[in-house]
Amino acid sequence: MKAWLGIAFCATLLFLAQLAKATELADVIDGLRPSIVGIGTVRSIPGSKKPAIRFRGTGFVTGNGRQVITNNHVLPENLDRETKESLAIFVGRGKGGKVMAVKVLRKDRDHDLALLEIVSGSLPAMRLADSAFLREGSDIAFTGFPIGVVLGLFPVTHKGIISAITPIAIPSVSSRTITAAQMKRLRAPFDVYQLDATAYPGNSGSPVYKRNTGEVIGVINSVFVKGAKETALEKPSGISYAIPVRYVHDLLKAK
Repeated sequence: MKAWLGIAFCATLLFLAQLAKATELADVIDGLRPSIVGIGTVRSIPGSKKPAIRFRGTGFVTGNGRQVITNNHVLPENLDRETKESLAIFVGRGKGGKVMAVKVLRKDRDHDLALLEIVSGSLPAMRLADSAFLREGSDIAFTGFPIGVVLGLFPVTHKGIISAITPIAIPSVSSRTITAAQMKRLRAPFDVYQLDATAYPGNSGSPVYKRNTGEVIGVINSVFVKGAKETALEKPSGISYAIPVRYVHDLLKAK
């Protein structure tokens, strides 16, 4: 009887610990949700009062509340000046979403990161972890817009663990455009996080953070996630990669 009671007591403690952990993550998500933004462009349409919105990926606010981090590949190569197309972030939730203008401050093409600045106003900022790598097996989560904003601004959270710290290189969009500098990087890949959680193309730029504190430890990069954009939603690999936060620190400190 005593042995049975001991087992039951341990099982109860385990259940309570798991429940507390779930509540902890829910609280973290509530706190960071206002910092998660959609990245895209807006342009005017002749004869329409509403601008056309094009979603391109996810980003998050950090630093002074005006700084936004995303992937470099999320940004458009060119803007359509004839329709007054401009870079923007989409903030808020559901029908309460709004558009805020941003500008590009700096890019880190080697690590596929970009730093944007909100032109007017500010938002709650996420805290960055230090530059040290988290251990393999550590609990993480990431929040973003995996299928864009077709259903409105409703950020989605996935959770998992760090499966591995592995070397990888940013590939060129086309092998025909690989430069000498890119070839050099491919010969000397840098370490990234491999995750056991599934990300999708719209998750590009999503913050990866510690489940218990919400501190950002990396940035989802969908270049590594998808084999082909058309099949990513139908046949996700279940393996995602994230650029370590140390490169975000470098980008924020760069002149």
